Amino acid sequence: MTTLTAPRTLPTGGRVTFPRVLRSEWIKLTSLRSTAWSLALIVVLGLGISLLMASTFGLAEAEMDGASTQQVALTVATIGFSFGQLIAAVLGALSLGGEYSTGMVRSTFAAVPRRLPVLWAKAVVLFLAVTVVGALTGFGSWAATYGILDGQGVSSPLDGPLALALLGGAAYLGLVAVFALGIAAAVRNSAGSISIALGILLVLPTIVALLSMSIDWMVDVTPYLLSSAGSAMSSIPAELPAGAEAPRGADLAPGIAAAVVAGWAALSLAIGAVVLRRRDV
Repeated sequence: MTTLTAPRTLPTGGRVTFPRVLRSEWIKLTSLRSTAWSLALIVVLGLGISLLMASTFGLAEAEMDGASTQQVALTVATIGFSFGQLIAAVLGALSLGGEYSTGMVRSTFAAVPRRLPVLWAKAVVLFLAVTVVGALTGFGSWAATYGILDGQGVSSPLDGPLALALLGGAAYLGLVAVFALGIAAAVRNSAGSISIALGILLVLPTIVALLSMSIDWMVDVTPYLLSSAGSAMSSIPAELPAGAEAPRGADLAPGIAAAVVAGWAALSLAIGAVVLRRRDV
């Protein structure tokens, strides 16, 4: 005699939604040791380099060379971002490239067959995490060096332009992480995506600078490079004399620079999304 069993029913409420994918990616990002070490390194390097610069350089001379006290204070507070962008790029590449290396990406895409929500969720959590840490680093560096700069006569209060520049630098770090994520989605390899991202940040500006010596129009390209636009995001534009025009190759306005950096990140994500949909795991 056979025993009849009731058919097994799936639990309700198990539908894949973007908030659930977002929560899953947040858990994955924050549970990795590499994430904690990377974010901590951004803070430690940022604060350490800012304190070193404020303590060892004659910053009062910089003001005499034409820089305002506000620009000097901003330079000191954001000097660590030049190293922070590299850490952010590595973190962004590892967030997806690491899953391809370990094979975990198969489980991820089995749970979310449409795939693209995973990419968007990773981009959101990366941007938020890195931007918040970047803001803590920038404002923390300003606070830590204020007393030292005040003793040299080049301190600056945290007014609107300075605060916006610090926030711009933090947002740049977040966008760099998203940019590297898009590259990882296209390349599907940690080492390759890190190499490409760092090459665009470090090597490409050098190549453009060398080419601009013989190709005139390359000078106009320089402000639109990722690293150049990122530097402009965390700057306070100098006021030009009445009727004067900015020289060729000068930094973009912070708002335009932010749009350029966002464009780099969006293009990278778009390419990664196309590859993610068309290729098998």
